[in-house]
Amino acid sequence: MYGKMFSACLYGIEGVMIGVEIDLANGLPQTNIIGLPDSAIREAVERVRAAVKNCGYRYPQQRITINLAPADLRKEGSAFDLAIALGILITSGQLIMPSAQEMLLIGELALDGSLRPVSGVLPMVEAARKSGFKAVLLPQGNAAEAALISGMNVYTIDHLQALANAAESVASFGPIIDKLVPLEESEGSLLPFPVSVSMGTGAKEQPPVLVLSVEYLKYNPKYSDSEAASSEANEIMDDYSDVLGQQHVKRALTIAAAGMHNIMLIGPPGTGKTMLIKRLPSILPQLSDSEALEVTKIFSAAGNLKDAHNGLLRSRPFRSPHHTISSAGLIGGGGIPKPGEVSLAHRGILFLDELPEFSRNVLEVLRQPLEDGVVTISRARASFTFPAKFMLAASMNPCSCGFFGSGISQQNCTCSPSRIAQYRAKISGPLLDRIDLQVDVPRPKEWNRQGHVLSSAEMRAEVLAAQAIQAKRYKRLAISWNSELSGASLRKYASLNRESAQILYDILENLGLSMRAHDRIIKLSRTIADLEGAQDISSAHLAEAVQYRNLDRQVLVEE
Repeated sequence: MYGKMFSACLYGIEGVMIGVEIDLANGLPQTNIIGLPDSAIREAVERVRAAVKNCGYRYPQQRITINLAPADLRKEGSAFDLAIALGILITSGQLIMPSAQEMLLIGELALDGSLRPVSGVLPMVEAARKSGFKAVLLPQGNAAEAALISGMNVYTIDHLQALANAAESVASFGPIIDKLVPLEESEGSLLPFPVSVSMGTGAKEQPPVLVLSVEYLKYNPKYSDSEAASSEANEIMDDYSDVLGQQHVKRALTIAAAGMHNIMLIGPPGTGKTMLIKRLPSILPQLSDSEALEVTKIFSAAGNLKDAHNGLLRSRPFRSPHHTISSAGLIGGGGIPKPGEVSLAHRGILFLDELPEFSRNVLEVLRQPLEDGVVTISRARASFTFPAKFMLAASMNPCSCGFFGSGISQQNCTCSPSRIAQYRAKISGPLLDRIDLQVDVPRPKEWNRQGHVLSSAEMRAEVLAAQAIQAKRYKRLAISWNSELSGASLRKYASLNRESAQILYDILENLGLSMRAHDRIIKLSRTIADLEGAQDISSAHLAEAVQYRNLDRQVLVEE
């Protein structure tokens, strides 16, 4: 006897369709799973065996072979439990589901037959839709996430006992079909195909196989308390009006947000560096539809999609890992690599507080994603590529004691020039070269709220205006921000006149900047011009962009 179901697994952050083939043959009772399964899949044998028995079905006392195709792809996770269980029941004749091969089956089984949600459902369901599937059956806890993919009928089941209960009802009352809830009277929708159920040998009398419409309610999204909590959280979001003074830093942050440029704030302890960066999400625009699907898929694959009832993620991610993070935690890794912090920050912000405290090896792995916008992780069997287009926001003290150049007589710097140089050398030149804005954050001079204080709403209005200009300019290109310009597109959309080009050449020669810094200064100038509503880049825009290359100009002497 042979049967086939369809399930899915994750490969990186993409879903892959997996055929679950069941073969029942005479021989010593045993169950084997083949097709490169991991430990969680091999243990599914015991979970399925217990669930089938505890739900009133009969686990076949035969030689059972379960193949996960394609066989050369390594698989992991517990999402195959439901497909394996239904495959065994259908193949052994205890359950007839004519359209089973047209439905994706996902879910982890508990020993009592209840279903538990799994991670990565969004990319799995998207892969099923691309493969031509129209329906998915999964646990109730994953229904909201699966419903985010349009064109898929989402059905949920909480327990395998639902089928047994239906069979027992028919065995008790006879084939009285009108006892079932008609389609038009049910709260949800019934499965669009017939299901037949027969009980195992545990029943007193073996009932005939009867055709039933088993009541699987179609998922209907409803308002949840999480929506109210989310709206309330938006109302009390931190605002830049809480920050007194620091107008030049707010200007730099506005420029960074308008073009998604990397930024680093440098200053003594307690000057507000962390507070300023943590308010960046309040001035960033919402994710577009395509960006929202990208980001939500990554969070789903990583198991970080906590609440899918509110739809796709719309706020840009803000990730702030601790400085003890490993290289694998930052860029991703594992036997079958999972996305790291740089991918979870895709289309958003990666905040590295106290940058020199991170391991040198950890910081160096940021070079490729900062330049290419992707992370490539190679393993013996395959190579995985994760998206990683993010804005790097970092903060650091000017020296190891933190008070170099603070101008406070009570807190003089105790570091020697060599010690300061050693402290800053923790950040390599190539990495520093990729940070567009390096801004000093001095001790604030305003301690009282006097005059106008720049708010997030005002800064966000400027950012949105600049973004609209960029969206119109790059509508036919595969880029969205000035920071993504390169090569021919940089020369076309951010060209300099003769005077500005000569000024920039002289600056590069005097400061000894690289050609990468040359291109990044031009891209930053383009963003400044967009904030001003200017068509062309002027020498004033160029001069402002250059003065943000703070560490390239700084001399290690106490002022």
